[in-house]
Amino acid sequence: MENMNTEEMNEIGRVEREDLEDMNNEAEELKRISPWMKQITIRGLIASLLIGIIYSVIVMKLNLTTGLVPNLNVSAALLAFVFVRSWTKLLQRAGFVSTPFTRQENTIIQTCAVACYSIAVGGGFGSYLLGLNRKTYEQAGVDSEGNTPGGIKEPGIGWMTCFLFVSCFVGLLALVPLRKIMIIDYKLAYPSGTATAVLINGFHTPKGDKTAKKQVHGFLKFFSLSFLWAFFQWFYAGGEKCGFSQFPTFGLKAWKNSFYFDFSMTYIGAGMICSHLVNLSLLLGAVLSWGVMWPLIGGLKGEWFPATLPESSMKSLNGYKVFISIALILGDGLYNFLKILFFIARNIHTTVKNKSIKPFSDNQKHNRDDLQRNELFIRESIPIWVACAGYTVFSIISIIVIPLMFPELKWYYVVVAYILAPSLSFCNAYGAGLTDMNMAYNYGKVALFVLAALSGKENGVVAGLVGCGLIKSIVSISSDLMHDFKTGHLTFTSPRSMLLSQAIGTAIGCVVAPLTFSLFYKAFDVGNPDSEYKAPYALIYRNMAILGVQGFSALPQHCLQLCYGFFSFAVAANLLRDLSPKNVGKWVPLPMAMAVPFLVGAYFAIDMCVGSLVVFAWHKLNGKKAGLMVPAVASGLICGDGLWLLPSSILALFKVRPPICMNFLATT
Repeated sequence: MENMNTEEMNEIGRVEREDLEDMNNEAEELKRISPWMKQITIRGLIASLLIGIIYSVIVMKLNLTTGLVPNLNVSAALLAFVFVRSWTKLLQRAGFVSTPFTRQENTIIQTCAVACYSIAVGGGFGSYLLGLNRKTYEQAGVDSEGNTPGGIKEPGIGWMTCFLFVSCFVGLLALVPLRKIMIIDYKLAYPSGTATAVLINGFHTPKGDKTAKKQVHGFLKFFSLSFLWAFFQWFYAGGEKCGFSQFPTFGLKAWKNSFYFDFSMTYIGAGMICSHLVNLSLLLGAVLSWGVMWPLIGGLKGEWFPATLPESSMKSLNGYKVFISIALILGDGLYNFLKILFFIARNIHTTVKNKSIKPFSDNQKHNRDDLQRNELFIRESIPIWVACAGYTVFSIISIIVIPLMFPELKWYYVVVAYILAPSLSFCNAYGAGLTDMNMAYNYGKVALFVLAALSGKENGVVAGLVGCGLIKSIVSISSDLMHDFKTGHLTFTSPRSMLLSQAIGTAIGCVVAPLTFSLFYKAFDVGNPDSEYKAPYALIYRNMAILGVQGFSALPQHCLQLCYGFFSFAVAANLLRDLSPKNVGKWVPLPMAMAVPFLVGAYFAIDMCVGSLVVFAWHKLNGKKAGLMVPAVASGLICGDGLWLLPSSILALFKVRPPICMNFLATT
């Protein structure tokens, strides 16, 4: 018993010494924090550019194949650390002296890189902008009321870049005056921003340096394996339906219904990052749609819809796929939208009530770190007049340019959008701070339906899609900036350098994202429902706009009743998750995730479930190591596979085809 007590005392003493060391290290680092201009470095900007390009390619592939993109912020912070640490070590070995790599520089690189690839995620390349092209117009039905030939604009690097520049920068300044209220006064958690800060802070301690070495080694190992595997697979994909990605894992009949494992390291890595619930919801959606519903509805050809119609027609099987997935998305989105508004109202009411009861001078309760963070965050303030003047100038430019690019969207609608935008941005950023859910797409969908209905049959589709993009960009970017401010607050990084790095990253993204999209658009058959690059959300968004113009007459027979059922299911599933005990609620599927395979297919859901299975088994075998290594391994798999996309796209652009077609046929 005495030995046990001695051991416990020794352990307590060791932990206290480590904590004291960490506090001393942090106190020393606080004394040598660089001025805000010096936190942005040339090597940091180069690293941000490289990471931004790599991740733009990765997320563009995910956008154009499934439309499902996991949160890669933590992965970007890890990659930033890998890049700069490798660079400084190379310089040291060559005999050059380099400036120390600080947590502030790490934060700036991560912020700039995330701002860059966020444009590829949320710039509408797989949804509202691509929904304007001719292929999507034809898929939506040339005879559909409201789907007019005038509502076509083919993708182009020039106009897309211009649209992004005039729409994205407004969102950067919408909430800058409220940053102190949201980060310090309301103490909003912003879980993604906090997780990134914890990772970065962990890297830049003596204890964290050893951890980081293991993560870097794991990242590089799986990055190399993933890249080599993607390179090897390419040789066998010399035609349609060829290669390992078409391997009939569960037999040819299952393969025809998209049930197969396609050996994609990107989706396995994404599955390792996403929660088990997301992955299982995807699988459930795949089984329900491709395993049950589509074969049954397809068998009713001639009864529910004319047998002469092609499957791709919106009055045929494809119409059921599109509109039922829209019903699930809208049901889930509307419920969460109202839930977030309720949370915001309740939280603000509680905060105001508590402030009126308790005196504000309770700084004694703050620990020393919080006070120092708050002092730096307030001291390095961004003048309110700069934010207001910037927002006004960018809004005026946008109000002039957008109607010139899209005459269907009248200037007064753009004015109203920018008057309402700060309020919508606040609601979204506040909700994201509480729940980590960015509801920007739901605000965009509301704008889409309203503008499509107001603009009439001739202009409704274009006005709805472009207006959706404007609102979504402002609301999403302002929320992302608050996540970054939270990360900066926790890593002692100046808000000024954070805002500037976000602006630089956004500018880079406005150029990189259209170029990346153009590479994919020219190299692959984007938007073809039978190709890998289905871009399902382009068709979904165009049909939402048609629905706003035309009403329910756009739906095929019996589809409205099915839509009512799935909309109700989405609301009921969310209610059940929120109102039932935690041990029951955690098993209720996510309707938004279930909707994705309805159009795309089951193959990627199987890949992501494999990633989930790897994480589950790893945690069972060695939970501590899994917690440390899963983000690094997943990032390595995604980045290795993503990097091969660049050379393979360039080869496809120059008509260089793989030499072998590995195909699978039934025996006769």
